[in-house]
Amino acid sequence: MPTSLLLCFCLIISLVASVSAQQPRAFFVFGDSLVDSGNNDFLATTARADAYPYGIDYPTHRPTGRFSNGLNIPDLISLELGLEPTLPYLSPLLVGEKLLIGANFASAGIGILNDTGFQFLHIIRIYKQLELFQVYQKRVSAHIGSEGARSLVNRGLVLITLGGNDFVNNYYLVPYSARSRQFSLPDYVRYLISEYRKVLRKLYDLGARRVLVTGTGPMGCAPAELAMRSRNGDCDVELERAASLYNPQLVDMIGSLNQEIGSDIFIAADAYRMHMDYISNPQAYGFATSKIACCGQGPYNGVGLCTPVSNLCPNRDLNAFWDAFHPSEKANRIIVQQILRGSNQYMYPMNLTTIMALDSRT
Repeated sequence: MPTSLLLCFCLIISLVASVSAQQPRAFFVFGDSLVDSGNNDFLATTARADAYPYGIDYPTHRPTGRFSNGLNIPDLISLELGLEPTLPYLSPLLVGEKLLIGANFASAGIGILNDTGFQFLHIIRIYKQLELFQVYQKRVSAHIGSEGARSLVNRGLVLITLGGNDFVNNYYLVPYSARSRQFSLPDYVRYLISEYRKVLRKLYDLGARRVLVTGTGPMGCAPAELAMRSRNGDCDVELERAASLYNPQLVDMIGSLNQEIGSDIFIAADAYRMHMDYISNPQAYGFATSKIACCGQGPYNGVGLCTPVSNLCPNRDLNAFWDAFHPSEKANRIIVQQILRGSNQYMYPMNLTTIMALDSRT
C-alpha cells in the first residue's frame, strides 16, 4: 500500500476512534419518586406530580412529573456529566436518536416488594421496569444493531433508588400492617435486602455494568413523618431505627454481590449520611429549615399533598424539603455533589468522578 494511502487510512481509523470515544454514555434510571422524571404522568395513578406548584423552578416553570420544585437527582447527574437529561420511558418523545441518551424507567410509589405502593393503583413496579429495559434494548437494537445496543448498555451508567417506600408505604403505612404482622423489623430488613439482591443481579444479567445504588435517607425526619409521629420536631425513632438496620446491610450486600461477580459493578451511595448533613445542621448549607416543607399544609407542612391551594414558601432555596417527603432542588444538588466527589464515607467503593475517570481509560 502506498505511504500516502496508508497515512490516509490511519487518519480515518483515528478519527473514527476519536468520535467513538467522545460519544456520551447512556444513562438509565430505575426506582421510585425520588428519581421519577414523569412516567407516572402517563399512568392512572394517584402518585403524580403533574400540577402547580411542582416544577415552579424547572426551566419551563411548569410541572413535569418530577417530585421537585425543579430538577431532580437524575437531571443533576446528567448536567454534571455533560449529558442530555434522560426522558421518561413512557414519553412519546423517546424515539430515534433520543433512545441513545438512555431512559428513565422510575415510577413514584414503588418499592423493592410488589405489594409496596398498592394504594397508588397503576405504577411501574421494579420487575416491570426491568421488563421495559429489555424492550428498550430491542428498540435500540432495531435502531443501531444488536452489537451497538449491547455496547450502549454495557457502557451506560445506571442509577437505582429503592427501599424508602417499603418502610413508609408498606411496613409502617398503618399500625399492624400485613408486613409488620408477618415480620419483626430486623427480619423484614433481611427480607428486603435478599429481594433487592435479586433485582440487582437481574440488572447485571440485563447488561448493566456501572450501577449507583442509593440507600434510604433519614425517613423519620421527613416533614410527613414529623407531622404524623413527632411531638417535639425530633425525627421519628422507629423509622430511624429501620434506616440504621437497612443501610449497612445494603452496603454489605453490594460488596458481596461485587465479590461474587468479580468486579465493582455496584456502587453504594450513603443517602442517609448525605441527607443528615444538612438536616442536622441546615444553616451550614444555607437552609432556614430542614423540618418544614416548602409546599404543604398542617404541622411542618407535612400533611397531605402539595397542591395549588397548599402553603408555598417564597424562596425554595431556604427549605431542605420541597414537599412532605422529597428534597428541594437545592438539597438534591448537595446530594449529587457527594455522589460525584464524596469520600468513602459517602460513596463505596468509589465516587462517580472516579468511576468516570476509570471508565474513560477503557
